[in-house]
Amino acid sequence: MQVNKCTYKVAINLKNFSFPVHPYFCALIKIHMKLFALLISLFAAISTTAQTTIALDPVTITSNRLPQPVTTTGRSITVLEGRLFQQMPVSSVDELLRYVPGVEMQFRGPAGAQSDIVIRGGTFQQVLVLMDGVRLNDPITGHFAAYFPIAPYEIDRIEILRGPAAAIYGAEAVGGVINIITKVFSAAAGKKKEQAAINAEAGQYNWGSANLGWYKATGKIQFAAGLLSNNTSGQLLRGNNRGYLHNHTASASIGITLAPRWQLMLRSSYDSRDFAAQQFYTTFASDTAKEKVTTWWNQLKLRHSTASSTDEIDLAYRQTTDDFLYNSLSTPNNNRSAYLNLQYTHRQTLSASWSLVYGFQGDRRAIRSNDRGNHQTWHGAAFLGAGYQYRGLRVNPALRLDYDENYGLELLPQLNAAFQWKRWVFRTSGGRAIRSADFTERYNNYNKPLVRSGSIGNPNLQTERSRSYDMGIDYTHAFFKISAGLFSRRQSEVIDWTNTPYADMPRKENLLPTGSYALAKNIKQLTTNGFEAEIATQLQRGSHQLQANLGITLLKSTGSDSIPSFYILSHARKMIQGSLSYQYGRFSIAINTLYKERNRQSAPAIKADISSSYWLVNLKAGVTLYRNIGIYGTITNLGNLRYSDLLGSRMPGRWIIAGFRWSMG
Repeated sequence: MQVNKCTYKVAINLKNFSFPVHPYFCALIKIHMKLFALLISLFAAISTTAQTTIALDPVTITSNRLPQPVTTTGRSITVLEGRLFQQMPVSSVDELLRYVPGVEMQFRGPAGAQSDIVIRGGTFQQVLVLMDGVRLNDPITGHFAAYFPIAPYEIDRIEILRGPAAAIYGAEAVGGVINIITKVFSAAAGKKKEQAAINAEAGQYNWGSANLGWYKATGKIQFAAGLLSNNTSGQLLRGNNRGYLHNHTASASIGITLAPRWQLMLRSSYDSRDFAAQQFYTTFASDTAKEKVTTWWNQLKLRHSTASSTDEIDLAYRQTTDDFLYNSLSTPNNNRSAYLNLQYTHRQTLSASWSLVYGFQGDRRAIRSNDRGNHQTWHGAAFLGAGYQYRGLRVNPALRLDYDENYGLELLPQLNAAFQWKRWVFRTSGGRAIRSADFTERYNNYNKPLVRSGSIGNPNLQTERSRSYDMGIDYTHAFFKISAGLFSRRQSEVIDWTNTPYADMPRKENLLPTGSYALAKNIKQLTTNGFEAEIATQLQRGSHQLQANLGITLLKSTGSDSIPSFYILSHARKMIQGSLSYQYGRFSIAINTLYKERNRQSAPAIKADISSSYWLVNLKAGVTLYRNIGIYGTITNLGNLRYSDLLGSRMPGRWIIAGFRWSMG
C-alpha cells in the first residue's frame, strides 16, 4: 500500500528544495492547530466587554544593541518573560528553552544536568549565550553553554534571536543568540517595590527542589537574590546505575544610582552541577561516568545615561572547575578555565530617523588541565551598528573587526531590514559569522600518557566560516501574532568529531593501534536550509488569563563528507513545539509539548538507540488555597516515553512531583 506524503516546497537563492513530511507529522500539525484555534475562540467568547491586554511586540535589544520593537528588527526573535519559569512544568532554565519554537535543546539529563543548544541546525558550539549583553560561553566546551549561572527569580526576560549576530556580538553567534536579561541590570531603579517567592517540591526518585527569590527597590537601590536547588537519586540507567543529580545555583545582584545619570550594577553567582554522566560523551560499555562542574560568575556594569545616549562599561569574570571520572578504573580529568571580558558600548540617538551603536571588546581565555594541558588565548574586537527608519522602513547595518590569536583579523558584516505595512511586517537579514575551536576540540586527551579509546583533539583545526540569509513575514492581530520565514546557511570548515582509524590519526604518541578513536576535524562544506512558523497569543479578559504559542520548524542539512560526524547532522529535521498557560481565579494549568523527528541511530554494545521520532507532553496544575499560598502538581513525560536526544543518554520516563508555593508582592 502506498502512503501519500505532504510536501513543503520553498525556494532560497533560486534553488528549490523540499521537505517530505510523513502523514503522522501532518496530523500532529493539524491537531495542534485545531486545539490552538479552539482555545482562542473559547477564550474570546468568555466576555466581549472585559478588558483585553496583549504584549506580542515587546522591545528587544538583542538584535543590534539598539532598543526597538521586535517587529522592526528584521530578525526572528522570541522574548520569554521570566515569570514563565514559575508557571510552566519545568525545573531548570534549559527546560524552559526546550519548548521555544526553533530552539532544539538536546538533553543528556533532566533538571539542568546537561543539554546542548542548537538553533537552525548546526552544532551546539554555534550558539552564543549572553548575560545582560556580555558573552557567557565557557572556553572549555560548548557542552557547558546551558549552565546559566543565574537563579531563575533574577531573570526579567530571555531574548532568543535565530540566525547570525556575529557582527555585533562576535564568534559563536552562528546559529543564534540567547540573551538572559536580569531585573537589576535591565533598567535604572524606579519606584519602591518589594517582591518575594518560595517554591518547594518533592516527588518520585527522591526528588527535592527549592526555588526562591527576593527583589527590593528603594528608589536609588535595587537588590535581587535567588536560589535554585534540584536533587534526585534518579531513574535507573544501564548497569543498574542511577541518573542522580545535585544541581545548585545561587546569585545576587545590586544596582545603585550614584547620581541622576550614573548607575552601578554588580552581580556574583555560584553554580554547581554534580550528576551521573554515563554515556554523555561516549557509547562504550565501560562508560559509567560521573561529573561535577562548578562556576563562579562575577559581573560589573557602569552605565551613564542621558536623554539621547547611553554609555556602558562591562567587566565580567568566569571561573569554571570541571572534574570528570570516566569509570572507577580511570584517572579523573581535572579542568580549570578562566574567562575575563572587558566591553564598552555607546548608544546614540542622532535624530528621529538615525541611531548609532559602537564599542569594543577584549577578553582572555585560559585553561589548566591534566587532560588538555595549559593554554591561553587573547581576543579583541571593535563593532559598529546603525539604525535608520523612514515611515514603515527600518534598516540596521552592522560591521565588526574581530581579532583572535587563532585566526587573525576577520571582517564580519550584517544587514537587517524590515518594512511594516498596516498589520504586516516583511523582514530580511544576511550576515557572515565565524567560530574558532575551543580548548576541548583542540587538545582533548592530548596531555595523557596513554589513551586507549575516546575523542582526540586537533590543534591544527581551521576556523569555521559561514554566510546566512533569511526572509520572513509577521502578522499581528488584536490578540495573536503569526510569523513565518525561510533561512539558508552555507558553511565551510565546520568542526565536528569523526570516527577515525589509528592509521589516519595525525598524532599517535599516546594512542594504541587497536584503539577506537574520534578525531576533531574540519568538514569542508555544509548547507542548511529551513522553514519556521509560529503563532502566539497573550490575552486577559476579566479573571481569565491565557498565554500560548505553537511553532513548526523544518530543516534540511547536507554535508560534503561521506563519513558522518557526531553532531553536525544530529539535529532534528522536523519539530513542533508549543506551550500553554491558563489561569482563572485561584486555578491554573500549564502544558508544554514537543514533537521531534530526526535520523535514527543505534549502539548495540550498550543496547541504546535514538528513535526516528518522539512526542513529549508535560503538565502542571495548581490552586491557590489562601491569599498568596498555593499547591501544585507536575507530571513530566506524561506518556512515559523511552527516549534519548543523544545516543546512549537515556532520559527519564514519567515523573510525578508535588509542590508548595508562596509569593509576596
